[in-house]
Amino acid sequence: MNPLVAPEAGHRGSRTALSVNLNKVALLRNTRHLGIPSVTKAARLVLEAGAQGITVHPRPDERHIRAHDVRDLAELLKDWPQVEYNIEGNPFHNLMDVIREIRPHQATFVPDTVGQFTSDHGWTFPADLERLAPVVAETKALGVRVSLFMDPVPEQMAAAKAVGADRVELYTEPYAAAWATPQRSDQLARYRLAAQAAITAGLGVNAGHDLNRDNLADFLAAVPGVLEVSIGHALIADALELGYADTVTAYQRCIDQGMAERALSERR
Repeated sequence: MNPLVAPEAGHRGSRTALSVNLNKVALLRNTRHLGIPSVTKAARLVLEAGAQGITVHPRPDERHIRAHDVRDLAELLKDWPQVEYNIEGNPFHNLMDVIREIRPHQATFVPDTVGQFTSDHGWTFPADLERLAPVVAETKALGVRVSLFMDPVPEQMAAAKAVGADRVELYTEPYAAAWATPQRSDQLARYRLAAQAAITAGLGVNAGHDLNRDNLADFLAAVPGVLEVSIGHALIADALELGYADTVTAYQRCIDQGMAERALSERR
């Protein structure tokens, strides 16, 4: 891989990048021993359709992404130098060995337990400061950008910067759960304040978890400076019905809509 130096955080004019999480493709493949669906073919199809990144989360139990998938994708992405490879996971489990070998563009540190069903909370400070600092420093020394998976708590953002992170990924499930309820505006306000605090601290802002075609545009219209959204479950579910190309196009349309609405609101 070609490690990237993390770009300056919070550029208001930057278009939000779409990184497709391929975990669920691997999960389906792993239910049989036929090698289908192919993770690398899925990656190629979403990239041909215009996705700007690929995300995987190689868990210790290899329930979905396996070690060979991580390597196969790294090899594939040599032909896509403009595409970012984001590998996420817990740096105190198996992730650091992966990062040392692959050196992706971005490592997203997530505080999962070994058998956790899905990511459901972020790091907290000062509790996680002492143990995170060395792995953040090592990862950055490898030329890999570090993003920390965080709850939308504005007061935590300066601490994330202090530990050495380049970006935070805001955990968006609470927003997604509230999207069709009267609490939507309150949740958006939480994320707006957290993103602004991150930008003020000098961090870039990513977002992910349960974002979909219904709620993505509203999120981007309300929350400033989102550089990347990482979307897996909903996007792959949509692709089963629409196909990869039309699905990626639909998500890119949501991004464009959200960013256009935000730009319009900022001009008012």
